[in-house]
Amino acid sequence: MLNKNLNQKLFDADVEQIPTRNGYGEGLVSAGEEDKNVVVLCADLTESTRSEAFAKKFPDRFIQVGVAEQNLATIAAGLGVSGKIPFISSYATFSPGRNYEQIRTTIAYNDSNVKIGGAHAGISVGPDGATHQATEDIAIMRAMPNMKVVVPCDAIEAKKATVSAAKVWGPVYIRFGREKSPVMTTKETPFTMGKAEVMWTPGGARKKADAVIIGCGILLSNALRAAKELEKEKIYVSVLNSHTIKPLDEKKILDFAEKAGAVVTVEEHQIAGGLGGAVAELLAKKLPTPIEFVGMQDTFGESGKPNELIEKYGMGVKDIKEAVKRTISRKR
Repeated sequence: MLNKNLNQKLFDADVEQIPTRNGYGEGLVSAGEEDKNVVVLCADLTESTRSEAFAKKFPDRFIQVGVAEQNLATIAAGLGVSGKIPFISSYATFSPGRNYEQIRTTIAYNDSNVKIGGAHAGISVGPDGATHQATEDIAIMRAMPNMKVVVPCDAIEAKKATVSAAKVWGPVYIRFGREKSPVMTTKETPFTMGKAEVMWTPGGARKKADAVIIGCGILLSNALRAAKELEKEKIYVSVLNSHTIKPLDEKKILDFAEKAGAVVTVEEHQIAGGLGGAVAELLAKKLPTPIEFVGMQDTFGESGKPNELIEKYGMGVKDIKEAVKRTISRKR
């Protein structure tokens, strides 16, 4: 049963679809309106990262660095320890891909108050191909001390995540995509950094879930569709939106995992080091539980249509359903 605070039209053929990068752009403007210390820097991708709205409204608080991602990070690091709240953005393959060392040493090591937007993440970038499909960025940033990692599920949540990032101290990485994706949440849907949200619970009189799906990003729409289809087969799951991968909502994840006894993670990212890795580490330490991973299986992507690539690399509704069945079969 879909949470009442979510988009009840999610399963309709004409469900609204908006790129999550749009939410980032709207969030920048809102954050800038709330706090005059918010500044935005970009590496020659102002339109692509949706930073242009902020640049037009607050030109005195916008810096175009050009194609120089290392400079982008280091300039922001100085601003971040000087009372400003800098947001930087580029394609995720370039930031944090190309400027990892600068982010590590000048931003994270100094706990500089910088917010990093990783655009065009995942294989849903599509025709741009493997060189531009960031599928390792969550792992890179999750391993970095002082860094928070947020992966919004839709444009509305991306806006909330961006505004929230401006209000917390320290480095934050926000991941967003290029392609249009289903709008799953509403303005009323709660969002608190570090708190997972319940998106789906077993319907009808059924109270206990056979498994819990823990997902992040745009693939949560596939997880919800899988949950709905599984109920027709008398298989009942809960779905958690773990939009914050670091810090992980350990309490809620452990609670749902203990009740269900089986877990599936879903992410548009390598299964190593991302959300799946974070959940597996938690369960291994505190609550050993059967777990299956839906994501990129130690492979690069390729050029193609976004939806075709999602299906080819095993992240479609059918794949999630099969993963749920596998993990349930492994229950003690």
